[in-house]
Amino acid sequence: MRLPARHFFRAPRLAPVAATLLMAVALGACSSGIDLDEPIEGPMWRLVQLGEQRPVPGPDAAREPHVQFDLQGRVSGSGGCNRLSGGFTRNGAQLRLSQLGATRMACADAARSALETAFFQALQTTASYRLSGPGQMALLDANGRTLARLEAGQRR
Repeated sequence: MRLPARHFFRAPRLAPVAATLLMAVALGACSSGIDLDEPIEGPMWRLVQLGEQRPVPGPDAAREPHVQFDLQGRVSGSGGCNRLSGGFTRNGAQLRLSQLGATRMACADAARSALETAFFQALQTTASYRLSGPGQMALLDANGRTLARLEAGQRR
């Protein structure tokens, strides 16, 4: 049995449409919904994890380890005992903190002092960042390993 020629050309016309729809669905499913160029400037980013360690909240929330990036390329914050300030540059997912300085007050306990030292070291080692959800940021080293996890809080 021989089919008319028009039957052979109908299926190939649908193939590009079906392929386009399939690709759109696949790409939509892979999207995280997070824009790499979403600004990190403005909110206070509170430390929630440093390596495998989760900091224990202290009595004064304003002194908890945190950083805040401004629109002029400055970073400020606290390590838990001491204030810090410096500069930063951001290009896509790259994030470099520079010229970090801190006050030199003694921490009341050794654990808090160790956490602060490790947090400052993580900030200095940061090479990039990843937004993993609304108000959630991971600081990464040059090899892509997570140094610290931060959560956005209110603007200060």
